[in-house]
This record gives sequence, structure tokens and C-alpha cells, in this order.
Amino acid sequence: MALRFPSSMDECVYFTRRATSKGKIIAWVFRQQCEKCKKGVMGKPLDEKTGRAKIRAQEYICQACNYTVGKDDYEATLTCSIQYVCDGCGASGETTAPFKRKVFEGVPAIVFTCGSCGKKQGVTKKMKESKKKGGMKEGADVDDDDF
Repeated sequence: MALRFPSSMDECVYFTRRATSKGKIIAWVFRQQCEKCKKGVMGKPLDEKTGRAKIRAQEYICQACNYTVGKDDYEATLTCSIQYVCDGCGASGETTAPFKRKVFEGVPAIVFTCGSCGKKQGVTKKMKESKKKGGMKEGADVDDDDF
């Protein structure tokens, strides 16, 4: 499967590059065409003063015909394209996953599986560390001040 890589961030709703413990992940979600006019692409509404997108807006608007869709309804239809190097087996691959965050290892993440070894991996939200079971993380330094 050959995924199309975005040429500009203006094409994307979401884009991230992550370095995991042994691998790498690049994930992106393309904007979709307007359902109504089929000419423009959906995007967040623009601020009149600055001309930039309103980040916290709860709707997406077509710039061509001003058709409005709620954020939850629009994001439920999107798919996330992912290029990765697996943590478990070191194989590189490409896959797609629904653009819906699930709780993975205690952190909201877009979850996908490796094509070669089948290990589940997650693209975590806002660079959060996964909450491993059993207390402290592996390789964590302990200071005397912690006790």
C-alpha cells in the first residue's frame, strides 16, 4: 500500500512525527472535500482579524459554500495514515486507522497494529508517556529527594 504523503500542512487536519523507544511514527489526517458542494475542503473557521484558524472551534466549515459540520461528526469520518518503524520487530510499514482516540496504556492514543509482528502501538495525544503497570518506568533515575 502506498500512502500519499502531504505536501503541505494546509492539507492536513492532524500531523505528527514521534520517536518511540526503538521506532518512529509519522501520522497524518487529510482534510476531506465538502459533502455539499464537492469543490472546497472542510476546515476550522478563520479569525477575521488575523486570518488564522480558530483552534478551539467546535465546527468545521467549507470555505467555498460555508457549509458547517460539527467537530465530532466530521472527525468520526476521517482516517489516519501512518508510516512507522515497529518497536517490537524493527520492521517498517504503512497502515491506516480510524481517527478516533482510544485509551491505550492509560493514555488517549490512535491505536494501530504492526503489519509484521501484530504488536499494538499508539500515537499518543500531546506527547504523553504511557502509564506502565507495576510502578516506576524502566530506566527511571531515582533521587534521594524522592523518598
